[in-house]
Amino acid sequence: MKLDKVSDGAIHEVPNDFRKAILEDSQLWAAWEDITPLARNEWICWIESAKKADTRLRRMQIATSGLKDGKRRPCCWPGCSHR
Repeated sequence: MKLDKVSDGAIHEVPNDFRKAILEDSQLWAAWEDITPLARNEWICWIESAKKADTRLRRMQIATSGLKDGKRRPCCWPGCSHR
């Protein structure tokens, strides 16, 4: 199965590095496409709100494993302020 499209959030577009990770993993892609645009928005905003590169990378890793484990939104975060 060739994955070539990744759905964006309700407001935010998927950043290129996270889009690449989603396209490289069919299980992650299926989990990503299964959540709502608002839930995708939360993940994107949470990842992009990191101030340091290492924090952003860690959040991408948490998002990747969390989504594959069935988690639908980031934990312990007040949510996207852009909605």
